[in-house]
Parts: sequence; structure tokens; C-alpha cells
Amino acid sequence: MVNKRLPDWLNSSLWSSTPSLEDDERLSRHSTTTTTTISYSPAVEPTLDPPTPPTPPSPTRVDPEKPPETKDSPSNDSHSSDLSYNDISEEVDFSTVDISRQSQLLAELLLGYLPPDRGLWSSELAKRRLQYKQFKEELLMNPSEITWRLDKTRSCDKGDSKSESRGLLSRSEITHGEHPLSLGKTSIWNQFFQDTEIIEQIDRDVKRTHPGMHFFSGDSQFAECNQEALKNILIIFAKLNPGIKYVQGMNEILAPLFYIFRNDPEEEYAASAEADTFFCFVELLSGFRDHFCQQLDNSVVGIRSTITKLSQLLKEHDEELWRHLEVTTKVNPQFYAFRWITLLLTQEFNFSDSLHIWDTLLSDPEGPQETLLRICCAMLILIRRRLLAGDFTSNLKLLQNYPPTNISHLLYVANTLRVQSIG
Repeated sequence: MVNKRLPDWLNSSLWSSTPSLEDDERLSRHSTTTTTTISYSPAVEPTLDPPTPPTPPSPTRVDPEKPPETKDSPSNDSHSSDLSYNDISEEVDFSTVDISRQSQLLAELLLGYLPPDRGLWSSELAKRRLQYKQFKEELLMNPSEITWRLDKTRSCDKGDSKSESRGLLSRSEITHGEHPLSLGKTSIWNQFFQDTEIIEQIDRDVKRTHPGMHFFSGDSQFAECNQEALKNILIIFAKLNPGIKYVQGMNEILAPLFYIFRNDPEEEYAASAEADTFFCFVELLSGFRDHFCQQLDNSVVGIRSTITKLSQLLKEHDEELWRHLEVTTKVNPQFYAFRWITLLLTQEFNFSDSLHIWDTLLSDPEGPQETLLRICCAMLILIRRRLLAGDFTSNLKLLQNYPPTNISHLLYVANTLRVQSIG
């Protein structure tokens, strides 16, 4: 994956301030190696709002006779798609959005983290944050700490101050499940060693998350704390979901959520970013979790079924392009759509554009998956001329390294697909 240039505002000093003390196996089956693209302090001045991101490019008013001739946009020639721009004549108004505020609202409300009744927000947030604190205490604890606590509990029960001061168990007091060499299913040490491989994979992936952004990468204490938060969330999720555990690429889905919460202008919310992000990550993944379960790959809810829906959607709206890709050049959609769908397009566009797309995904009343498929279909239509002129090799390279595009126009085209399907 070719790294897209990061906009300067993402590496503003406001995102990389020094924090306060208080405060590839599965994906590689179907895609090329991806370069993966969180800390607990407020910005330098807590009262400052984060820098407003650049205004998304305003799309040119669509001429009913001919769509705008932007790079790789569909043209109205003999190879034009079945997509009719005449059906939508009004000008689309894409207003400037404050990514931090709007995206946080979408994350908290549309993902079901906060109830509709605003009066319940404070109590719900307090309950969830306490629950996450308990998860950390129970699931991130080293077995040595567990053994020490058990020893301390026994010592207190027996009133043995000498044993408590030593913090050591006699050999006769160590149960089978507490022994480091135990292979029993209930052994805390055996489970710890089994989890080590997953934890090491999470650590590697987190360190590769958006290497071009100071927020996620670098030697600063700020970036290290942010990475630690990402690791905590992914480890806890893996332990609470043993059927899925951790699948490479989950860090890419987690990163945008944590970024939004951690950069909230309100210090209270920014300080609780890790807990809030965890629950929103769980809610978001609940709608896509079947894509990460290898046992369900060939089921009606698995990733192959979803990719087939994308293929059918393209055939419905642009049969000529569908036939050229899948029949003539034999470009299997799994070769590119697997990554598009499982990582929610986070690897196909730069970070700010991904946030723009996510606003649309999370706010669509039909749900994120149907919207995601329409956006993927629109991505194909926007570069149809290059695809129709290409062979297997050139098309596969193009689709695995999607070219820069006007995101507002992409979302506009995706919306026309929805309108046409309804009509």
C-alpha cells in the first residue's frame, strides 16, 4: 500500500504535546502487505479547540449533460456507466465540519454508546468507565500479581504477618492451577503463555499504526501512551472475545475512534478516551465481526458473501465494467475488496479522508455495511476508464493502490447508487 501524503494539520503540535502523569497472517491471504497506519493528556492549552481541518473540496456543480471531469471520474462517452447523473440535478452542499466534534457525536450516539435520553449520559458514562477499569484490573494482570494477591489474601485470612511480609508461597501452598509449569486448562500461567503470541502480534501492529502521524508514532511520551492505550483495548477485546480474539488489521479500525475521543476539547472526555473508545470499538465491530471469523468465511454472513454482494452491486450499476474485471481480465474481487471491506477503507485513503468517509458510514440509517458497499462500488466506477483500458496486472495494481480522489465527489456518486436502487 502506498502511503498517502498526510495533511499538515494532522501533525500539528497540538496533537503531540507532552502528556501529564495523571492522565499478517489472515489479511495476507488475500491482499498485499499493508503499511499500518493513543495517551492521556489534554492538548498544550486545554481551553484551545483542535485545529479545524481543511474544508473538503467542494464538488463542481454537476452538469446534467456531463459529469465533472475530475481525475478518474466517469465520463459521458461510449464507455460511460449505467449510472445516470441526470436523475440528480440539485447541487450537493458539503459544509465544513468540525471533525472532532461531529465524529465524536457520531461515535457516541450512532454506535449506541450513549442512550437517546441525555439525562442518562453522565450515569452511563460513569458506569462504562468503571467497568473498563475493572476489565483492565482483571485481564491485564500478570500471573505473578495474581499469585501475590492470592498469597496476600491467604496470609490475611491466617493472620500470618510473616508470610505476608515475605510475599512468597511455600511450595505446599501453590495449587496446580497457579504453578508456572501447569498445562491445565484452568491454569492462569498456561493461559498467560497462550496469550503471549497474540499480545506480541498486537504490539507489532500497534507500533506500525499510521507511522507518519506524531499522534500514533515516534519516541515521544505522548505517542507511547497512545500506543499503550491501543494495546490495552485490543488485548482486552481479544480476551473477552475468544471466538475471534485478535485479527491483524483491527488496530486500523480502532485508530480513528481513539483519535477522535483523545482529541476532544473537553479535558474530562479526553482523559477517558481509552474507556470510551473501547466500548465504541466493540459496538462498531459487532456489525462486522463475522468478517474476522475465519470459520464463517463461506457462510451467508462471512466476508466472501459480502464481497459477492459488492460484485452484484457493480453488475447492477455497471455491467460493462463488471464483465471486464471479472470475466475478461479475471480480477477476483477478493484480491482488493477483502482489505477495503474488513478495514473499512482506512488503508485506501489518508487519515482525514477516512474520517470523512466514516462520518457517512456511521450516520446512514441503513447501517454501515450497505453504505460501505456502495462507496466501494463508487470507487470502481470513478476509475472505470482506466480499468476498462487495463489488463489483469495493471488493474490489480490500481485497485490495491487506489489513486487519490475527491472524497466529497466519491460520496456523492455512492449516494446516487442508493437513489437509483430505490428508484
